Amino acid sequence: MLLSFFSTIWLLFLFHFFNAPMGRTKVSTLFANKHNNNNYMLPYSNTIRQTLVNRPNTHKDRFPFSLFELLRRLIHSSIPYDIFFHFHSHFSLTRKVDGDSKTEEEEKVYSWLYTLAQSDKNLVFEYVRSTERGLSFTEADRRLRENGPNVPLEYSFPRWWHLLWNSLFHPFIIILIVLSVLSFITCDSPNGFIMLILVFISVTLRFYQEYSSSKAAMKLSEFVKCPIKVQRCAGRVVQKELVVQVDQRDVVPGDIVIFEPGDLFPGDIRLLSSKQLVVSQASLTGESWTTDKTAEIREDHSTPLLDLKNICFMGTNVVSGTGTGLVISTGSNTYMSTMFSKVGKKKPPDEFEKGLRRIFYLLISVILAVVTIMFVINYTTSLNLSQSVLFAISVASALNPQMLPLIINTCLAKGALAMAKDRCIVKSLTSIRHMGSMDILCIDKTGSLTMNHAIMVNHLDCRGLPQEKILRYAFLNSYFKSDQKYPLDDAILAFVYSNGFRFQPSKWRKIDEIPFDFIRRRVSVILETEGGHSQFFGRFLLTKGALLEVLRVCSFIENFDKDEISPFSSNDYQRILNLSEDLSNEGLRVIAVAIRKLEMPQICETSNGSKREEEDIERDMVFIGLITFFDPPKDSAKQALWRLSEKGVKAKVLTGDSLSLTTRVCREVGISTTHVITGPELEQLDQNTFHETVQRATVLARLTPIQKQRVVQSLQTIGNHVVGFLGDGVNDSLALDAANVSISVDSGVAIAKDMADIILLEKDLNVLVAGVEHGRLSFGNTMKYLKMSVIANLGSVISLLIATLLFKYEPLTSRQLLTQNFIYSVGQIALAWDKMDEEYVKTPHKSSERGLSMFMLWNAPVCTLCDVATLLFLWFYYKAYTDVTQKFFHSAWFIEGLLLQTLIIHLIRTEKIPFIQDVASWPVIFSTVVTSAIGIALPFTPIGKVMGFSLIPLSYFGFLVLLFLGYFTVGQVVKRLYILVYKKWL
Repeated sequence: MLLSFFSTIWLLFLFHFFNAPMGRTKVSTLFANKHNNNNYMLPYSNTIRQTLVNRPNTHKDRFPFSLFELLRRLIHSSIPYDIFFHFHSHFSLTRKVDGDSKTEEEEKVYSWLYTLAQSDKNLVFEYVRSTERGLSFTEADRRLRENGPNVPLEYSFPRWWHLLWNSLFHPFIIILIVLSVLSFITCDSPNGFIMLILVFISVTLRFYQEYSSSKAAMKLSEFVKCPIKVQRCAGRVVQKELVVQVDQRDVVPGDIVIFEPGDLFPGDIRLLSSKQLVVSQASLTGESWTTDKTAEIREDHSTPLLDLKNICFMGTNVVSGTGTGLVISTGSNTYMSTMFSKVGKKKPPDEFEKGLRRIFYLLISVILAVVTIMFVINYTTSLNLSQSVLFAISVASALNPQMLPLIINTCLAKGALAMAKDRCIVKSLTSIRHMGSMDILCIDKTGSLTMNHAIMVNHLDCRGLPQEKILRYAFLNSYFKSDQKYPLDDAILAFVYSNGFRFQPSKWRKIDEIPFDFIRRRVSVILETEGGHSQFFGRFLLTKGALLEVLRVCSFIENFDKDEISPFSSNDYQRILNLSEDLSNEGLRVIAVAIRKLEMPQICETSNGSKREEEDIERDMVFIGLITFFDPPKDSAKQALWRLSEKGVKAKVLTGDSLSLTTRVCREVGISTTHVITGPELEQLDQNTFHETVQRATVLARLTPIQKQRVVQSLQTIGNHVVGFLGDGVNDSLALDAANVSISVDSGVAIAKDMADIILLEKDLNVLVAGVEHGRLSFGNTMKYLKMSVIANLGSVISLLIATLLFKYEPLTSRQLLTQNFIYSVGQIALAWDKMDEEYVKTPHKSSERGLSMFMLWNAPVCTLCDVATLLFLWFYYKAYTDVTQKFFHSAWFIEGLLLQTLIIHLIRTEKIPFIQDVASWPVIFSTVVTSAIGIALPFTPIGKVMGFSLIPLSYFGFLVLLFLGYFTVGQVVKRLYILVYKKWL
């Protein structure tokens, strides 16, 4: 009855653990009006993993989709705002997601942005219910109360004590807690304390991991606060426009914002006016290049979302230029929110965890059945309640793999320490195990495969031929510019010095400089030579910069083959563009160089510092050629990728950079470029084609952060791969959060390092190769213990049940059983220091849900067969079935069980023949010898007499030698049959 009572309690604990909700995400809405149900409102979103697996019904979706497209074409008529969103909300819920696997909420965000990008500016005001004067202060306050603060996402994070409480509700922990409590009740304090120590270790480690994960998600709550210039209107009779500063959290849809260089966009913005506006979208795309934006355009649906010229996105910033814009989305309805809405969500358990839980459920069932039978039989024969309960607890303890958390964490900690020697910080110990199972590594090109700095490659004229004159002027420009040195200037200087060119900059004198800016996108210096210096005598304007911007100020071109300067023609222009495109396709970055000889009076040099007009000087220039650059791959990258491939880990490149540049780098480091694709192309695919393409492609360029995440999740769910991701930017945070193994670098941004399980102190892929080896070693040793302990414990408990049914007394007393269990459990700790077969480390391994169960069904009977053989030998040879021989039986059974549990390690640890084809590491051998010696010597010591043991004849040890030879023979036969059927062992 007592056991049934406690069994009921921990089963209720199990039920609570698997049904208790964790933290719930609170998503704010855009126009959440309590009194108006027609307003635009985003519901809770499903996870991407569910979207990938649950494919929509295309037949049901076809008609609503077509009708929705028809409504979109009617948008430009005077349809009221509320009516549009009534239809939009209804039909977007059933719209078929495309190959990019967008959720319904993401589809709403995309459709909303495209709708306003295609609309006239006057109609945009109607959509967001605003005016050209801006919102009134009263209306802005009302919308702020309804919508909440303007942050991408709001989380309700569980408190630390909530995480600690949830850490207790794990099947293995609950089993140990229950057995510990019962041990204390039955006055078996030593065993109870041992179990509580194991509980403390497991709960502490789990709590630490969940608390760290929660802290990474809390980074979103630290969204940058900055003042935003907003145009509001005030006045009851005559309304006037006022420009005020508000915190970005207080910006609402319908506000008109005014921005200038350095400003962050506080929401998704539809541009109203712009002047030479250049925006950086690196936080969304990962690309370092800037993009031009303009209000004077109406986009169409074929333009990729992030390429829309009249839409600016929350989190991006102004590099140069000015403008005004209408806030069309804030908070959780922005494009940025679709990136961060999945961050910090609990990942589903991997195959290893599923396998563990499957074994735990089996152990629970067996414990309930066996312990109940043991208790009933023991009580009916002895009529001693406390003794029967203690014996039943001892059997349950013997069946439970008590050292599992210690073995797992010791294996993982050893791997973490080994990786620390390679300058690698492991934040999550479980990531070591995942690295052992990893079969795909997704990496971002920048900084991972390349050196992340440019080197100069060539100096070419308009016909693609190298000319020293081009290099001379580019060098002088970089040498004399003083406003700000860029990496490309350093690359030019390094190329000249390292190749022995002598351009004698000392013979030139700097007169003036027109610094680089993001509007002109070029830099110019005015130089003068001293004396009669041949063709270089006089004053020159040297300009270099972006190709199109340099071409814009050129009226002439130098033809080196004819040694003449001719007017710039359309054929010249097209030839230069074609050459630039060919160079870009080879993965090279191109800048242009131009020159103009100036007359002395053209430069106004006054003592009071009056400035010349830049536009009057940078004109009628002579185009002379191009300078090409390349970000070279690391010397170690090719070797590391080859080593990973040898170990069964395939590399895929997921980057926001251009396809041409990425493919060149990949070819240099040995990554196949046969199957490549870009993000805009992925958006056009249906769902099935999307998954097939992702599995096949090795290079995926121009990906948005959400696309990176979906690629990772497609590989996991559809491809059934264990995926690692290496990234260091904000744009990598979603993919890092989704990957099984998330890896960042010490120089990465804070959110990327918080999401990462592993942080590299050096960007060297060879560290990952070592990590894969450590992971497979840790995984293999963990599987050794798990499989060995389960089959040994189950086999011995079944043997105890058989012996209990045959004899009138206990096969072992509770104290003897617990002592035996403690001795061999301590000896098994040495498995964490064991080695693995070379063949095992060469390939990735995953735990299957059925693997442990089938392994147990095949091998546990071998242990039971060995115990039954001992039982029969003691029965028939020594006549040990009476009360007189009880102590002898206990001694003999104790030694046989302990030696069997110790030697089984060597049979299970390798698929080869133990002690002949493969020998364990010295810690395991030492542990085996010590454990066996203690077990054999114990009955001959005073401690053995106290425990109820008697002396053992030498003939019994001769029988044990034959028994274990037979055990290894039968076990090896079963092992070969198992490998023949399942093609694997551990």
